[in-house]
This record gives sequence, structure tokens and C-alpha cells, in this order.
Amino acid sequence: MSPRLLATDLDGTLLRSDGTVSERTREAVAAAERRGVTVLFVTARPPRWVDHLADVVGPHGIALCGNGAFVHDVAARQVVRTRAFSPSALREVVRDLRAALPGVTFAVEPADGFVRDDAFLDPYAHEYEVGIVEDVLDVGKILARRPGTSSQEFMAQVRDVVGERAELGFSGSDGLAELTVAGVTKATALADWCAEHGFDSSQVWACGDMPNDLPMLAWAGRGIAVANAHPEVLAAADEVVGHHDASGFGSTSSVLRSAALPS
Repeated sequence: MSPRLLATDLDGTLLRSDGTVSERTREAVAAAERRGVTVLFVTARPPRWVDHLADVVGPHGIALCGNGAFVHDVAARQVVRTRAFSPSALREVVRDLRAALPGVTFAVEPADGFVRDDAFLDPYAHEYEVGIVEDVLDVGKILARRPGTSSQEFMAQVRDVVGERAELGFSGSDGLAELTVAGVTKATALADWCAEHGFDSSQVWACGDMPNDLPMLAWAGRGIAVANAHPEVLAAADEVVGHHDASGFGSTSSVLRSAALPS
């Protein structure tokens, strides 16, 4: 059965390695919408990193960002809902990780920007304001790094310290742990949006590439992985489609059929 809604990750899935949308994928998204299949972006990106996709996002204008922490109206460039850490929860999680993992550094993402420790190393550090991350309000996502520790080891260390107080996500950035409020994932944000707009999980197909996509793929009626996906995602998917740099989202027969498009 073809879906009524096609939820897709961005980096490593819909977007090519250079961050662009191929013309084939762009046309597949537009044609799906014309034929009544809603396409919804569900991404780890912060809200302002999707604004340049306003011409692709579809008539509903919404993207679910920050691993589910933000509902972003892309056309209006406005966050309409934030699932934020309480001030006390933010302080406790950061405090406990600093105490348990010497050398760990942090950045936080509220709806309207970034704040980071001075020592936080990131390719986009120039976009962050340096400040006291524990004092930032309405934080949807915490980012943590610990130089000199492998991604796998660091993720395990963070999980041991945080436990069930937050959701731990891995979207592919080496050595980066991403934390959202307990219970907030791509899957829960997608489920909430679908419930508000009359979509049942059986009517949803979801496409992704990294472990932070796994809850979304499991919740959807059909989970699709691109060929370049993480091994855990490839193993869990109902179907594997083409590589994201080969417009896997837009050119494979499975996704095209789901949107009732000619292959």
C-alpha cells in the first residue's frame, strides 16, 4: 500500500554530500505533493539550517528539527514549538557529565541560536555564541564532545551517566553526542505531528541513514534505508534504496511508487 506521508531525514538521505538537493529528488518531492503524498523533513539539524530548503519543504511548510525538539515553520522562519529541557534538568545533566567525564565540552541549541563552551570544538563553532551553557533557557538539544575519545566509547560513557534522563542520539558527526529531553525523538515528534494532521503510522513511510533515525523507521508503517546508511539502520530497514549521492531518495522505484510517480 502506498503511503499518505513520506517522512525523510536530510543529511545522508535526502541531501547529497555537498548539502544540496538533486534535481531528480527535488522533482520527486514536488510530484509526490502534487499527487497527495505529504513529504515531511525530520532532521537533526537546528531550525535555521533548514531555512534554505523553503522551496522544497512542501505546502505545509513544516520541518521537524533537532531530533524532534523543534517544530519549525520554514516559510515563516519561526519555531512554533520547542520540546525543551527544564532549567534544572539542563543544569543537572551538564553538571553530572562534567564531573564524570573530564574534558567534556558542550554546546546547546535553543530555538533561536547556539551557545557553546569556549573549548567546544566543532566545524561550525564560529556560528555559536560563547557563554555559560547551563544558564541558557528553552534548550531543545545538548551537544557534547570529548576530544580523544572514540564515538562509540563516548556514546557509551554518556549513556551510563545520563541514563533515562535524556534521549541520546547519534546522527553521524564523529565524536558528537546529541541529547534531547527524555521521550523526545524523531519518532515521537513525527507521531505527534501525524496525530495532529490525521495520519496513522500505517500510512507513513520513513527514510533515513543513521541510528537517530531508527525510532522513526520502527514507528512508521515502512522503514527505508539509503544504501550508505549505518549498518544498524540497514539491518533494521524494511527496504534499502539507492545511495544518497545518487539521488537514492528520488530515483529508486520503491520511493517513486510510494509517491505514485512514473519510474
